[in-house]
Amino acid sequence: MNARSVERGTSQRTVAVVTESFLPTLNGVTTSVLAVLDHLERRGHRAVVIAPDTPGIAQFRSRTEVEHYRSFDVHRIPAVAYRQFPVALPHPVLDTILAASGADVLHAASPFLLGGRAITAAGRLGIPSVAVFQTDVAGFARRNGLTATVPLVRRILGRIHAGASLTLAPSSATAAMLADEGVPRVTRWGRGVDTELFHPSRRHAAHVRALRRRIAPGGETIVGYVGRLAPEKEVERLAELGGIPGIRLVVAGGGPSRPVLERRLRHLDVTFTGPLRGDALADAYASLDVFVHTGPAETFGQTLQEAHASGLPVVAPASGGPLDLVAPGLDGELYDPDEPQALRRAVLRLHRDRALAERMGSAGRLRVEGTTWEAIGDELLEHHDTARTIGAPPATTRGARTGWNEKVGARA
Repeated sequence: MNARSVERGTSQRTVAVVTESFLPTLNGVTTSVLAVLDHLERRGHRAVVIAPDTPGIAQFRSRTEVEHYRSFDVHRIPAVAYRQFPVALPHPVLDTILAASGADVLHAASPFLLGGRAITAAGRLGIPSVAVFQTDVAGFARRNGLTATVPLVRRILGRIHAGASLTLAPSSATAAMLADEGVPRVTRWGRGVDTELFHPSRRHAAHVRALRRRIAPGGETIVGYVGRLAPEKEVERLAELGGIPGIRLVVAGGGPSRPVLERRLRHLDVTFTGPLRGDALADAYASLDVFVHTGPAETFGQTLQEAHASGLPVVAPASGGPLDLVAPGLDGELYDPDEPQALRRAVLRLHRDRALAERMGSAGRLRVEGTTWEAIGDELLEHHDTARTIGAPPATTRGARTGWNEKVGARA
């Protein structure tokens, strides 16, 4: 066990949180990292955040300036922009920050370049590590035409996660995939949802009723997608809903695919809201009658939980994370993403039977009522304790310390 470790659960801990994405970038990784930090502060623990810098903003900030999130220091690592997304380089300064952090455990959120180096450094320092698998980078590469890189990316991810004391998979499908890849010490850890912010009662607020009238003045069924607008989300699947009378479509979120989607979906007269947070996001959910998710490669699917909490029936692909989050016929519908018009048929069923849609929405709310971030946060602390019991894996098993990772670090 790491020399810094203490008896499980008996005292304050220090957690080094290394993330491939952080504010001001908004996505699922950032959202879950913020929830982890909120919970660490709520439970009286310390944290140090190591995150990518933001190209275009960094030049206006002193290199000696330390940012903060809540009571925690945020250290930035040099990054480059790729598709409007900051990608941190595995810079040697990360090792220095981690060594000075006094961390009892490393929490690596969706580790790749930055997180991979952090797990390597933690192993050298004897700090146990928890690697949270959240982004299917290999799948992302394949869907973006980088098929030749997929075997290399899978090997890299396997080595990174093999180097961690414990890997947390967000869904049963992801856990099985990691096991097939030979990743050791994998366990499940889901995500929480703010069941107070996302609540069915919001639907009855005067401003939400007014919003619904603006979107659907004739009382049409409002079908909506919430999430990042990027190629891997395959939001263009919503084109299948064209020609259905009595439907209005809402797309909430931002990202590089918006211009393309505005052209592809122009025949549907879509309401694009742009990126939303907090009450505005909760109001967007509350304005919907049916929630549709389109991406077939989600490792989890946080927006599905937010939709459930808002009292909405969920229509999602029968693959990846949604398999754990939707009970077909009970709180939503799962469609075959490889079958043409399957999405259309699922939405039509709920559009034509509003009573069924309402029953499914109520069942979805019941499903997530106990899935709070506080409960999920306490579960995460138990996983941190498990990693501290396991300790840092021996150097011979730390795949993240292999030649590829060292060479990337040297070139940074």
